[in-house]
Amino acid sequence: MTSKQRPTVGGFLISYGFLIAIVVMIAVFSIYSHNFFTLKNGLFILHAAAPSMILATGVALVLMTGKIDISIGSTAYLSASIGVMLMMRMHVNPFLAMLLVIPVGAILGAVNGFLIVKLRVNPWIATLGTYFTFRGIALQISNSGTISIPEVLGNLGSLRIGPVFVDILFAAVVLTIYHIIHTRTAFGRRVMAVGNGTTVAQKVGINVDRISFLTYMLSGCMASIGGVLTMFQVSALSPTLGQGYEFTAIALLVIGGISLFGGEGTILPGIVLGALALTIIQSGLNFIGASVFIYPLVRGGIIFIAMYADSLKNMRKRQVKVLAEQE
Repeated sequence: MTSKQRPTVGGFLISYGFLIAIVVMIAVFSIYSHNFFTLKNGLFILHAAAPSMILATGVALVLMTGKIDISIGSTAYLSASIGVMLMMRMHVNPFLAMLLVIPVGAILGAVNGFLIVKLRVNPWIATLGTYFTFRGIALQISNSGTISIPEVLGNLGSLRIGPVFVDILFAAVVLTIYHIIHTRTAFGRRVMAVGNGTTVAQKVGINVDRISFLTYMLSGCMASIGGVLTMFQVSALSPTLGQGYEFTAIALLVIGGISLFGGEGTILPGIVLGALALTIIQSGLNFIGASVFIYPLVRGGIIFIAMYADSLKNMRKRQVKVLAEQE
């Protein structure tokens, strides 16, 4: 092994730093609170993280192509709002209304895909525009109010099989399906190829525009499902639904090893580790009685560290590529 290939402490920390951080956080919070490291609290942590994990799954594919979607929180809110309006104003069966939310999310994702793929709008600008547009439409149709959902749907948010919440099992199924799609299908391989360079991908016959468009549609679908699960957990449609989801999702994805620069990362265990890191911190701070005003500060710090680590990792990757080309 040459000196260029020898692993360094810095490289190890960049690759596994957040996994180590999770273990350290669990240890620290367990010392401060004996009730933290218990099966019951662990299940509640996974329960709280389930909507974020599902919502982040769709965004993961977008990031892997080297693009971004910061409209997912608004997509979640607008999709859920349309579902509630179908129930309340058009008297659609509650379960049917919730199923119809999924194609609504796909349509909203297709709007992003159209703006980016067909009109060639920068992904940041396009999804920032739909971020405000979708939320504005949702606020209008819901009259900016909090609307209670039928009890039969609210009960789903706390439904369990034994000690395990059903939404944990649902999230596990969704993540497994996406992991298989990502690692075992031609679509997943093409997503990674696009993320590693659109020019090369086009040269080998990959329809880059089609792959990008589909990832945005899938992102919209997962955002709508994540929004519905959140609504089930709180038993109401709230004007704050989805706020900050985009940054939470991107942070947990980067923490889990999915690069903002595309072409790198995994669905499993990446998304689970990222979601656990963020949720454990929030739960742990709550257990030790920290001020609620410290949450945004800690979350912002984590996002900054995750982005910086991702940037360092990308720089190292470019340096290795340059050295390889020189040889």
